[in-house]
Amino acid sequence: MSDSRLFKILYYILEKGRATAPELASELEVTTRTIYRDVEALSGAGIPVYTEPGRNGGIYLLHDFVLDRALLSQGERQEVLAALQGISATGYTAGQDALSKLSALFNIHTGDWLEVDFSRWGKSACDNSKFDVLKTAVIQHREIGMFYANTKGERGQRTVWPLRLSYKSKEWYLKAYCPDKQDFRIFKLNRMSKLELSERTFAPMQYPEQQNMPPQTCQRITLLFSKEIAYRAYDEFDETQIRCMENGDLTASAEMPVDAWLTGYLLSLGPGVEILEPGYLREILARQAREIYEKNKP
Repeated sequence: MSDSRLFKILYYILEKGRATAPELASELEVTTRTIYRDVEALSGAGIPVYTEPGRNGGIYLLHDFVLDRALLSQGERQEVLAALQGISATGYTAGQDALSKLSALFNIHTGDWLEVDFSRWGKSACDNSKFDVLKTAVIQHREIGMFYANTKGERGQRTVWPLRLSYKSKEWYLKAYCPDKQDFRIFKLNRMSKLELSERTFAPMQYPEQQNMPPQTCQRITLLFSKEIAYRAYDEFDETQIRCMENGDLTASAEMPVDAWLTGYLLSLGPGVEILEPGYLREILARQAREIYEKNKP
């Protein structure tokens, strides 16, 4: 008999309120006879599970049942606590409360294995406060007002419905619905300012999945990093995409979108990087470098 299956049965009934034996048998890929044996085992272990016959009957738990720690293995308890510690590290105080209670219940202490700081260097108070406001807005489905600087260089006031915070490539973003534009938008947290949490709420909604968004055109990019800044290659490329040269230089190659982020990243590397392909990207970078020189020449 599988302890894991017993826990799955219990969790399923807790989540659904009731279940039938055929329903559980299909869900767990066992026979109905096995389900009835498992229900007897749960009852014998002191779990208040019972069955009601008839057309509208099924398998139930007493309404005030509380999950007992004995149903979780030592490893499963540690995984639960580790997950909650990850949540509490974001500053979500309810996660910290649950972590403390379950640590005492399980008699396990995971230690401080994770620390999360959402701020940039020198911007700790502002950035953490901003994240806290957005977290509250997402969880409570509350509208926010803000000033936002877009990619066109325009800075204006916006009203949005925050749906999800997303971390991508070392940056935090807010996925939201814009009632003025009547469309979904993504906002970069670093470009937000003067956030105001409104008392107005909105109906929960799902942000469209990535596969429903327009595909982004990518190009094979191959770069040569000089040995002096070779370590920078590991900031953006996976180890499998990097090849070491005998003289200490590195080449890195990957499919990437050719956009403003890429050219900005390449310019930040200065003369320590050479574009091997594509050729037209070399021309773009050279033109931008000349423009920078003309604006800043002594």
